[in-house]
Amino acid sequence: MEKLVYSASPHIKAPRTTKHIMIDVCIALLPATIVGIVFFGFDALLVMAISVLSAVLAEFLYKVCFMKKGKSFKEKLKESCTEFDYTSLVTGMLIGMNMPSKVNWYIPILASFFAIIIVKMLFGGTGKNIVNPAIAGRIFVFLSFGIVAANGFAEPIVNGSGDFMNTVTAGATPLATMLMTGTSSVSNLDLFLGNVAGTIGETSALALLVGGIYLVIRKVIDFKWPLIYIAVTGVASVLTMAIIGKTSTVDFGLFLPSILSGGLMLGAIFMATDYTTTPNTTLGNIIYFVALGLITAILRCNNGTEVVSFAIMLMNLTVPLIDKYIVPKPFGYVKPQKTKKEGN
Repeated sequence: MEKLVYSASPHIKAPRTTKHIMIDVCIALLPATIVGIVFFGFDALLVMAISVLSAVLAEFLYKVCFMKKGKSFKEKLKESCTEFDYTSLVTGMLIGMNMPSKVNWYIPILASFFAIIIVKMLFGGTGKNIVNPAIAGRIFVFLSFGIVAANGFAEPIVNGSGDFMNTVTAGATPLATMLMTGTSSVSNLDLFLGNVAGTIGETSALALLVGGIYLVIRKVIDFKWPLIYIAVTGVASVLTMAIIGKTSTVDFGLFLPSILSGGLMLGAIFMATDYTTTPNTTLGNIIYFVALGLITAILRCNNGTEVVSFAIMLMNLTVPLIDKYIVPKPFGYVKPQKTKKEGN
């Protein structure tokens, strides 16, 4: 026994690091990013670039200014480059994808700095944040500036216009129209392909699914969790709209529009599955994603607007409570039998 060495977990080492996982996530985000730029043009490319550069810059500035004290600027910068794990790059991409293409230029900058400095770095850096940084950044600018700063949601560039810099017109998203009228205003095919109004990275379900399949193949995420979230949201949305009177009967024809429109696919695949802000057990994840779907559907139908970011952030805050009360039984655990107290 004296020769045994005790150490803290984890005890299994693997070649995959946080950096490798984040690179996979970046690759998975590329299809939706490219489709968003194709549909929304140069404005979308500019917003994505601003978001990514701001997020990466925010992390480097924080590390150089507030960490690694007692070292020269050159040493701090070199160490920061060596430690760069691409998490801020992913956060920047997600923030850009959650922005309308016509958003004012300073909005993604503020969202990225808030997400990285306030939500990530001040809590200790990678893996220490209590909520998803990209979601927190998006909610921060939404509550601070609202739709005024976004200048509305742009319609996609008309195919065959021949002008990549073409100015697009503002319009309501298909999700908002469906939640207000109880009917889908566009075809399921357009929703699936992404040829609809919305934020840069949320409109194309096809591109997001391609990225999600890549993450499943690379074993970055478990396909069960986004599937549960999406399915529960779709069914609960159909039932909720009937209960509150948006539809006269339970119309399952709205199931596909409910899951294909808005930011559900983007949130379910890339943000709700964040390792840091999801439970540690299988049962905990089931409770988490079912509750997430119910909350998303109910808030959507009652508010008449997209609430995926708010629902995910709300459930992020419940994760410590879920992990506290849902604890896996140790291998070989046997429940102790109660002994009867002898009477006096």
